Amino acid sequence: MKTPKELSLLIAANVRKRRKGQKLSMQDLSDKSGVSYGSIKRFESIGEISLTSLLKIAVVLDCADGFEQLFETEIRSIQEIIDGKV
Repeated sequence: MKTPKELSLLIAANVRKRRKGQKLSMQDLSDKSGVSYGSIKRFESIGEISLTSLLKIAVVLDCADGFEQLFETEIRSIQEIIDGKV
């Protein structure tokens, strides 16, 4: 299991790869998302960013769909609820 810091750095690395794959500079991403250049730079280097800014970036990079299901729980049976698995 990864720590929160490890996860944030992994997400930041994935954002950087996706941004570069779309041939966007950090400034381009800033302009399109409305997130400051400094926030994007900080995120890509140390993994720190607000949730709102991360969502704005995800929308621009066309990868926001996964956030909708982030904490969603799929219940398959009443027994899962009884057993406390949900």
